[in-house]
Amino acid sequence: MSFLKHVGKHGERKVAVLFREVPNEPHMCLVTYTELLNRHIHDPMMSCIEGSIGQQSENLADALSRTHTADGKYILNVLHKEGLIKKVQTEQVVMTPNPSTKIKLSELNVILNEMAQGEAAIKKLADMDASLGMQTPAEIAKRMRDNNAAQTPPKGIAGSQDVLGDTALANNLRTQAQRMAAEAKGLLAESARLEQQANEMLGIPTATQINETVTTSAEPVKRGRGRPAKAKSLA
Repeated sequence: MSFLKHVGKHGERKVAVLFREVPNEPHMCLVTYTELLNRHIHDPMMSCIEGSIGQQSENLADALSRTHTADGKYILNVLHKEGLIKKVQTEQVVMTPNPSTKIKLSELNVILNEMAQGEAAIKKLADMDASLGMQTPAEIAKRMRDNNAAQTPPKGIAGSQDVLGDTALANNLRTQAQRMAAEAKGLLAESARLEQQANEMLGIPTATQINETVTTSAEPVKRGRGRPAKAKSLA
């Protein structure tokens, strides 16, 4: 059964999760309610989510910043300018990658962030996956992250378990995991820098800018103290 990233529910309302975490507020996320969108926004956005661009993006906003509405505008810009992006608690969002799978976004974020940290997360995932054969949040997160990705064994290990022993095999796997984690960290940092530079050139809002706009728009208008001055008589 295939997994679909970035889709879930906030209460009974369907949402697309644009940013899994808000900068400096990891307990909050940014979403848009898909059922409230006009068709010229909704249909291209769902095509993006279901396609390779959306599924390969860590955050959906990255993909939507390069995807157009039916009338040729960047979807992320339109959502931002029309006030269609809302900040909600990750604890209240339930991700639904397929009809039979549900996991809280707060729980998914913890596991995905740990996976990015390398060895400790790999060991924790292995321990969790070994328990009872049940479909744990760790398994869900792993399948969503590695969606149908082929796993290639390190050179010299395939077919050599009888020769290498458990300790040598584990050490080889650990070395490969550390190398991959280091390379991934560097690539992600460089990718984020280039993406930010491109967005600045195109005037596309970042997560921080969107969050500031959402927060500001939610603040009530303050009234001044005292009674308004009486109008002077023209007599």
